[in-house]
Amino acid sequence: MSGPYTASGPCGALHTTSGSYTASGPYIMSGPYLPLAVLYLVQGFPYGLQSGLLPVLLRTQGLSLSHIGLTRFLYLPWLLKFLWSPLVDGAWHRQTWLVLSTGGLCLCCALCSMLPLQGAFTPLAWLLFVMHVLSSMQDVALDAVTVAVLDQDQLGLGNSIQVVAYKLGSVLAGGGALTLLHSLGWRGVFMLLSGAYLMAVLCARWSTTLKGEESRLQGKQKKSSKPRLMEIIHRVSRTPGTMWTMVYVLIYKLGEQGSLSMVPLLLLDRGTSPAELGLWTGIFSLGFSIAGSAGGGAILRKGRALHPLLRTLFTLRVSCLLLQTLLLASLGEDTSVVKALLLLTLMLQNFLAGVITTATFTLMMHCTRRAHKKVQASHYSLLSSLEVLGKVVFSAVSGLLVDSLGVSASFSLFIVLSLLPIAHLQRLPSSLQ
Repeated sequence: MSGPYTASGPCGALHTTSGSYTASGPYIMSGPYLPLAVLYLVQGFPYGLQSGLLPVLLRTQGLSLSHIGLTRFLYLPWLLKFLWSPLVDGAWHRQTWLVLSTGGLCLCCALCSMLPLQGAFTPLAWLLFVMHVLSSMQDVALDAVTVAVLDQDQLGLGNSIQVVAYKLGSVLAGGGALTLLHSLGWRGVFMLLSGAYLMAVLCARWSTTLKGEESRLQGKQKKSSKPRLMEIIHRVSRTPGTMWTMVYVLIYKLGEQGSLSMVPLLLLDRGTSPAELGLWTGIFSLGFSIAGSAGGGAILRKGRALHPLLRTLFTLRVSCLLLQTLLLASLGEDTSVVKALLLLTLMLQNFLAGVITTATFTLMMHCTRRAHKKVQASHYSLLSSLEVLGKVVFSAVSGLLVDSLGVSASFSLFIVLSLLPIAHLQRLPSSLQ
């Protein structure tokens, strides 16, 4: 891309200019941020339904914790999305994928609204699984468009918007849906979500931000054939910095995931009420996480170097883990004070996690921008799938580590794992500097 942007129209119509920002039309927005924010917002709905709404509904219907835990398998499409990313790269246009996938999500919510509130676990689970498939397909196309439409100096703010919008979407579909369930009813909640998806479909269809990107890609694709699978694999693997980034996204959250998963449960075992825990680890933690994500985008937008920033953040995170380990070791001595301090460390940890996530997604996009245009969706999907894999797998086994090793030994392991990304940054390839 070259030159600044102007936008008009209901979803932020984008025009490339050679001068300063200009705008036309009744709705004005400079740059591609609004349509991307809308699409990332609705992308968070399935996660919110899965993590916020579904467990509460299933528990109130008498299902065991073991059965509720098995619903984690519905996240499988997010771990496998790199398998269909070549299809997104090789068939149709990315804007077409966005319209079709978001439209499918709209239909799924409409079908969910027709299900009875009681005794419909199986069809609801299947519909949520389909929603995860469609949402992960939307993510492949949307990430590729984001990489293409944002300039180098727009990546920090763009990734901040991505993370914050996704988190807000998950909260709206999770806690927000639970809050409105009593007043609107099951049908009303899902029709509201379906209406939000419909607005996103219109945004994806009519945004000239996306139209301009597709026109540019279409002009290039007329001169060359679609890449084949082996060609995609070859080009992705040969992209400078890819192997280093793959290792980084697998390890950068290991210790953090163990701590964030276990500290709330350990506090619960020591007498903290579920309501109090939900307030601190739900609402307040989310607020600090969103603040961190937004702050990360603001810092990067000011031109702060990415890699020194990450090293500083990782060092602060290790310090936070050290403090948590000491507090957990003395949890039985002065419980009220120690509990309060542990909750404060969780707030700090969520803030740091938000900044680190925004910086990491920016780093991933820096790497993807070095890939061939034809395989950028596949490249970024591979990195983001590995990022999810690293988080999900370790959070799933962290409980086993605490049960088998004990609190002090397991948290010492978390600290060691949190040192790995600091050491890995010392071997940063020149292609990513």
